[in-house]
Amino acid sequence: MQRRNKSSNVGLLLLLSQIYQVGFNRIPPVTLVTLAVNIFLFLQPLKHLEQTCISVEKCLYMKDWHRLYLSPFHHADDWHLYFNMVSLLWKGINLERRLGSTLFGYIIAVFSVLVGVVYMVLEIVFAELLDDPMYKLSCAVGFSGVLFALKVLNNHYHPGGTSNIMGIQVSNKYACWLELLAIHLLNPRSSFGGHLAGILVGLIYIKSPLKPVMEACAGERNSDGSRSFSYSGYPSYTPRDYNMYTDGLSEEEQFQRAMRNSLNDAGGSSRHYNDGRRPYGFWFPQESYQ
Repeated sequence: MQRRNKSSNVGLLLLLSQIYQVGFNRIPPVTLVTLAVNIFLFLQPLKHLEQTCISVEKCLYMKDWHRLYLSPFHHADDWHLYFNMVSLLWKGINLERRLGSTLFGYIIAVFSVLVGVVYMVLEIVFAELLDDPMYKLSCAVGFSGVLFALKVLNNHYHPGGTSNIMGIQVSNKYACWLELLAIHLLNPRSSFGGHLAGILVGLIYIKSPLKPVMEACAGERNSDGSRSFSYSGYPSYTPRDYNMYTDGLSEEEQFQRAMRNSLNDAGGSSRHYNDGRRPYGFWFPQESYQ
């Protein structure tokens, strides 16, 4: 087990600062544990990223199934980790309070694997439709696919409202689709398939028997079919509180800022890529990551 080459880790420091400002007592347990696991595996990765990223070739053809659950929890750099974990912090607080820790824990565990499975199916479809075998070789890493799935759930359980994405005002119900395109336009090296897989997994959950099955496993339901959970240990938390720690930026605006910081930070890093850009989102290059 070896640590990746060190950079300034400004993104990691900023993430830790925001978690501290939000307050540990405001973060539900599953969200907090998921944050801790991602941060720990960034500092002490179980394997090099080329051994944890997921692709059709490595996972399906070479039967390296460990990648299914390793890939979501490893990140390419500190800004990749920062953006994903800030997004998880907001979604986790909203969803874990709404669904309860048991169900939310099930969702994180199932989605972490299911997103990888759907990602490989999509890459096979893309390879066949576009007659490009490179899709089967594309290796993906990071939690952003799961986050897209959680965004679908968040919009399902908290309907209404709008988002401003690249100057376009859009209903939150459709925001994930526009963000999918926006992120790919902002950074073509991000994995379109990985993010699309997340959206599809979210839709599978809310529109298939998977949702009632997982809800039944998580605990009993009330007579009216609703769920009730007590969170007396967690103070109330509103979007206004969250904006205090994100400068009021939307997720898409945070992505742009994180990308700019990542590219600026590349000048002081000992690691570079052949085309001068660094991986972001769910995508990971074919070159070895040492």
